[in-house]
Amino acid sequence: MNKSAVIIGLGEMGSVFARGLLRLGMTVVPVLRDSNLREIAENIANPDIVLVAVGEKDLHPTLEKYPAQWLDQMALLQNELLPRDWQSHGYSTPTVVSVWFEKKKGQDYKVLIPSPIYGNKAQILSNALKTLDIPSTIVASEKALLFELVLKNVYILTTNISGLVTKGNVEDLWENHQVLARAVAADVIDIQEALTGSKFDRDELIDGMVKAIRGDLNHQCMGRSAPARLANAITHADEAQLAVPRLREIAAENL
Repeated sequence: MNKSAVIIGLGEMGSVFARGLLRLGMTVVPVLRDSNLREIAENIANPDIVLVAVGEKDLHPTLEKYPAQWLDQMALLQNELLPRDWQSHGYSTPTVVSVWFEKKKGQDYKVLIPSPIYGNKAQILSNALKTLDIPSTIVASEKALLFELVLKNVYILTTNISGLVTKGNVEDLWENHQVLARAVAADVIDIQEALTGSKFDRDELIDGMVKAIRGDLNHQCMGRSAPARLANAITHADEAQLAVPRLREIAAENL
């Protein structure tokens, strides 16, 4: 019998993984917005992997109704993902992929840097991405995963929020507005440390962010989610009683 993969959310990112899993010869079962998740779980009791590929705003509602019989097969890929997101639902660490390729409607994917993956289903996801020539790396520990998730958040939040000021791409940001980028990144790292209860090597995070910037110099800083990401960051800073002065300056001018 063929191996099977369930994908919850078949948007741009879910569709890329679906293509890779199909190329592995797996049966892919899509769970769409109007699908009955628990009914599907009763019919497919033991899939090889269940990839939760919904957007960030739909993650927690999806985890609230996630079938208990699929816990060992859970894999997550959302942006701005941290352990608190699954821990708040009582889950131990699932398989997680920090996605470093972009997929927009009507365009094929564009790779920035290899995507790190951690968890018991990491090899399946790595193999699926390999069929599409998308590079990935399997990380060895939860500590390493946490660093990778924070690094992705630092890149996304720093470029998005700085883009509200610069309006340009990441090359322009780093080459012409590096003081701004570093100030925003410092505030973002403060928030990430508060959200995770951990300390990080800030130079290593900045180096990782610059590597991602150089992976696609034409990447636009400010996506549609930039104002919402800034508002969420300010909320997190308020909850942790953090100063984050540069973020507050930008918020005062843009929110």
